[in-house]
Amino acid sequence: MPKIKTKSSAKKRFVVTGSGKIKRKHAFKSHILTKKSKKRKLALTHSGLVHESDVNSIKEQLGLK
Repeated sequence: MPKIKTKSSAKKRFVVTGSGKIKRKHAFKSHILTKKSKKRKLALTHSGLVHESDVNSIKEQLGLK
């Protein structure tokens, strides 16, 4: 039986932390930044965690499940 491949897009976007949570970056910070407030851009800079309803789907894409 062949090995299960990971999704390349998921591999580039998500990182599994030491405690098993999945870390992600925020979208909407690549261009058209002049109309966004400084507070909003700063908030988008920080990474966040994937919502618990999406964790199983992402783990499957990463080949962890």
